[in-house]
Amino acid sequence: MFRTDEIIKASKLPPEGVAMSRHIDHIYFIPILFITIVGTFHMHTALLCGDWDFWLDWKDRQWWPIVTPITTITFCAALQYYNWVNYRQPFGATITILALGFGKWIAVYTSWWWWSNYPPNFVMPATLLPSALVLDITLLLTRNWTLTAVIGAWMYAILFYPSNWPIFGYSHTPIVVDGSLLSWADYMGFMYVRTGTPEYIRMIEVGSLRTFGGHSTMISAFFSAFASSLVYVLWWQFGKFFCTSYFYFTDDRQRTVKVYDVFAYATLAHGDKAKIGGKA
Repeated sequence: MFRTDEIIKASKLPPEGVAMSRHIDHIYFIPILFITIVGTFHMHTALLCGDWDFWLDWKDRQWWPIVTPITTITFCAALQYYNWVNYRQPFGATITILALGFGKWIAVYTSWWWWSNYPPNFVMPATLLPSALVLDITLLLTRNWTLTAVIGAWMYAILFYPSNWPIFGYSHTPIVVDGSLLSWADYMGFMYVRTGTPEYIRMIEVGSLRTFGGHSTMISAFFSAFASSLVYVLWWQFGKFFCTSYFYFTDDRQRTVKVYDVFAYATLAHGDKAKIGGKA
């Protein structure tokens, strides 16, 4: 599965050299890749999810279950393509979500708790690990990215709200403050005033008891599931475009062909009559 012998032949290195090369990969490539995912994915969600997946009183029952799954399944699909096609490793989504959580919790404790004295539970991010695990398990069991887009992406979005309910359910408890019916999240939002307090959300849902449940959450979840399937397909293709290696090879008849097999040079160097680009 890992084609180790072919890698050694292609590198023309002794086994010690191959081992040293892999150690260098472990030391440099893996940490750099993880940090890159942390930075880019964190910025991606901060710009697109925005305040909906940040402030406690923005985690409503209509827009939060829509925006967050659609935004976060993007990097999951691209990294799934890279890990699955190149290495048959079915944990691209889980690694991506772990990187996102790592970056977000660093921001929570450094920028908001230590620097701004906000309580961590007021700015804590949602969890996407159950959704990412289901997405990876679907790819592992079906071994088909189309079925993963239909089934896995659906489950990714559908599971988002119920998997976060044990964490944020307390903030939806109704309370009465000075004669006004609020939730704990609303009350914390009034106690910790910020620039751009989300008043427009309250104006949109005036009289609808937005934090106390209702059918709108189910409708939002199903809409998010449909949209997540489409976004998964789009970003899987992005991963295919950016993560596929190819080069141009000139065969014995001096014809230039586009080759996707990175072991073609090693095969020809050892005198094998391999078919390159469909030609002997």
